[in-house]
Amino acid sequence: MISADPAIEVFRTNVEGTAAAATLRLLLLALMPGSRIDFDLEDCDRILRISYHNTDISSVVRLLADHGFECQPLDY
Repeated sequence: MISADPAIEVFRTNVEGTAAAATLRLLLLALMPGSRIDFDLEDCDRILRISYHNTDISSVVRLLADHGFECQPLDY
């Protein structure tokens, strides 16, 4: 059973620029349809936030790595 409240995962990345963030966002949405995905490129950690019912952290890290970016889950 899926919980009513989605989980929020937060990642530190090295993504620079809105074009790269937009491309990665589309790729992540294809991987996890129905999720909320946003980047905060003004934060020193260039934060990626994903709100989804079943976020697979390893898939997120792997997708960014496959496109030349670092991605590390953060505890908050």
